[in-house]
Amino acid sequence: MAGHSDNDMCLPTFTDPVKVAIVIAPYYTKISNAQLASARGVLDRAGVQHETIEVPGSLEIPAAVALAHRMSNFDGFVALGCVIRGRTSHYDVVVNESARGLMLLGLQGVAVGNGIITVENMEQAEERADTERLDTAGGAAVASLHLIALARRFGGSKKTVGFTQDILLAGDSEGSTTA
Repeated sequence: MAGHSDNDMCLPTFTDPVKVAIVIAPYYTKISNAQLASARGVLDRAGVQHETIEVPGSLEIPAAVALAHRMSNFDGFVALGCVIRGRTSHYDVVVNESARGLMLLGLQGVAVGNGIITVENMEQAEERADTERLDTAGGAAVASLHLIALARRFGGSKKTVGFTQDILLAGDSEGSTTA
């Protein structure tokens, strides 16, 4: 993730407008507000239009990103949330499955930066949500912008996923013969 090393990448520049969705699970208000400030600060510095989408929890973030990617015109996404370890294995499920969902979307060509904080306690969450840090929410915004720039460099056109031709269906000639 961006911001984790001494060799931070500069923000990319764009000749055409960029629109990014920040998808956040605002479970912990103080943490969420700091995450939003950090991500929005990076996007504003880059001159990028952005919109915030709230979802109930971190498990819903990948689904919301997938829906918005398929049904809207966002160039990229910043995924934000905070998962604090509790006394049950639910933490492991939320952390692993939200990360897996975002990774699968990325492998399908979705420009998504993962800024979901995964910590042991609130003290660690507050430290990781610091607006000056670039290895969480701000870094996720930087990562999304670099992936958008990369996609545009490689052609920028969205390609369909799944069937790209009509599929002939068996049946009589009375009904539709394509899917």
